[in-house]
Amino acid sequence: MSPPAHPPRPRVAFLGPPGTFTEEALLSQPDLAAGDLVPVRLISDVITEVDQGRADLGVVPIENAIEGSVNVTLDTLAFEASEDLVIQREVVLPIDMHLCARPGTRLADVTAVVSIPHASAQCRDWLARKLPGVEVQAANSTAEAARDVAEETAGKGKGKGGGARAAIATSLAAKLYGLEILAADIEDHPDNETRFVVIGKGIPARTGHDKTTIVVFQSQDRPGSLLGILQEFAARAVNLTKLESRPTKRGLGNYCFFIDCEGHISDEVIADALRNLAAKQAEVKFLGSYPVGGPQEAGVARRHAAGRAWKHASAWVESLRAQIDETAVEDGA
Repeated sequence: MSPPAHPPRPRVAFLGPPGTFTEEALLSQPDLAAGDLVPVRLISDVITEVDQGRADLGVVPIENAIEGSVNVTLDTLAFEASEDLVIQREVVLPIDMHLCARPGTRLADVTAVVSIPHASAQCRDWLARKLPGVEVQAANSTAEAARDVAEETAGKGKGKGGGARAAIATSLAAKLYGLEILAADIEDHPDNETRFVVIGKGIPARTGHDKTTIVVFQSQDRPGSLLGILQEFAARAVNLTKLESRPTKRGLGNYCFFIDCEGHISDEVIADALRNLAAKQAEVKFLGSYPVGGPQEAGVARRHAAGRAWKHASAWVESLRAQIDETAVEDGA
């Protein structure tokens, strides 16, 4: 009798090259780390790889505690990805930024700093204090910045005035590409975290510690339209953890709303809120119900209480409807 076949390893795309914060987030999840890892150059391309079936899962950054949302992730999920591509998990990673350069480089030698713009922005104050007037250059990722600095040769990729370039990157990237850390922990705020999401096909089962993400497109721009959207959640005691507007790409003044709320689509109150929202208020794109990263016991208790209240209210309404005398209508016709 032949031994049972092992299931194939999932193909996991992530924002590369190796050494990014996205890879660190991925490696913190044992099941993802055991997959066939595929570094991809652009965030939008990671999502496309999964959407078109070339990867089973993808990992991308979606929000930073200092700089806010990663707009390319939101926009690609909202406007380009298919309806069956959803968020399946979130991973929250503490972020430590390091200034890295080729061995022998001194801080005084640095005239240009390169990184992904989201990372450079998280170190804005430090750069202004320690490297005033430094040229800030953009890369597609922190690891790409580190790799480019490591591969520089004389006369190529230098900063203005012929000085050296340094990268804002992870300690993993510095190690992978043979760079020295000139300054560690240069982020402007100590409690810096980034939220990453794992995307794939299929909705994970409810855990009781979940979050639901949707995009709401207003059916018409009128006074009170946003209030009407929010009331669907408030009326059911559903807590919103995020509300953000983004342009719909359909002209100035035309916006959609990204909403994160506590709960899972299988929860009665969440299902009822989305049902009413889609029927009465706006077009809705479902982006996923998935386990929350980190403990939120208070949110779980609120959702359980709201669920019980909804069931009691539903039973009360059904008991009233059961008392309707249909024959009285027929007799009076």
